[in-house]
Amino acid sequence: MPVDAWIREEVEIPEGVEVSVHGSEVIVKGPKGELRREFKYPGFKIFVEDGKVVVYKEFPRRKDVAIARTFKAHIANMIRGVTEGFVYRLKVVYSHFPITVKVQGDKVLIENFLGEKSPRVAKILPGVTVKVKGSSIEVEGIDREAVGQTAANIEQATRINKWDRRVFQDGIYITEKAGKPIKF
Repeated sequence: MPVDAWIREEVEIPEGVEVSVHGSEVIVKGPKGELRREFKYPGFKIFVEDGKVVVYKEFPRRKDVAIARTFKAHIANMIRGVTEGFVYRLKVVYSHFPITVKVQGDKVLIENFLGEKSPRVAKILPGVTVKVKGSSIEVEGIDREAVGQTAANIEQATRINKWDRRVFQDGIYITEKAGKPIKF
């Protein structure tokens, strides 16, 4: 694979979105809110040019190409977040004891899981909203990583150890990630 003297990755800025770069910090403002993120790595330059965000590095190595494309993906996710937002859907499944799920402040309380007396708790990250509708849970926000981590926290709170998962299938499971259904 021939190596060029530079790598240049570009992300198109859509209408209604404003992107500014201050040093290594990228700030994206859109109709749903504002996101900020630091992109620090030696030799990389990020700037806005002709309605595009540009990630640039001279004399890249193979690792630098991967990092440039990672930065591009993160910036594209920030732009998508402030325009559309991200939604994860989870399903509450039980066969032994009816599970009750409540949202209290920045925590999700999962009560009566496998008949346990004390509730299991999952943390909700800042900027994320959780809605419980019967046996389904919706996790929404503009930061893809915060939404995904909150959904993972809820799923991990009902993880079963030392029991046969083929028999005890009770729990809360992610069924849809950012608009794409998950195949089991």
